Parts: sequence; structure tokens; C-alpha cells
Amino acid sequence: MAHLAVIQTGGKQYLVKEGDTLRVEKLEAAEGDVLTLEALLVMDEDGKSVKVGTPFVKGATVSAKVTAFGRHDKVTIIKFHAKTRYKRKAGHRQPFTAINIQGIKA
Repeated sequence: MAHLAVIQTGGKQYLVKEGDTLRVEKLEAAEGDVLTLEALLVMDEDGKSVKVGTPFVKGATVSAKVTAFGRHDKVTIIKFHAKTRYKRKAGHRQPFTAINIQGIKA
């Protein structure tokens, strides 16, 4: 039976299942490394068996493989003040780590 889990990384929480690919905040790991993440919540697909942690579920882990690194699309930032000849334009590309969820151990 497949499991769903909620994991936390980079200050954000993600609902994941086996086989999912995510783009999370940049992690200090090499490509091909297998990471072990702790689960905040684990449940089966029907939602009948739910385990909620305080804050983590004891013994529940999610294994994920680092597949790639990259940068998101550019976000343009514009500042403008009317009537004062003030205008600033800048861009930002946030780095990410792509991970593939290998398994959820409840």
C-alpha cells in the first residue's frame, strides 16, 4: 500500500508520495546522493491510517535521491517613484535542488 507523507525542507512543507520529483531549496549534497528526511505526517492513500508527529513522526523517514541542480526562471523586480526620475530594475534566479522520492518508511 502506498503512503503519503509531509516533509519539511528549506522552511517549506511538501506533500509527497513515492516516485514524486520536487524542486526544493538548494541543499548541500552531491548529485546522486540519497538523503533521509524526517516526516511530519504519514498516512496511507485512503486516509484511514494517519500518524501525526510532534513535530516529527517517530521512526518515519522519507528517502530521496538528488537528481539535479539548477536555477528557477528569472523574477524581475522593478522599483519606481513617480515624478522623481527614480527607476530601478533587477532580476533574481533562485537556486534549487531537484529530488526524487525513493521511498516512505512509516
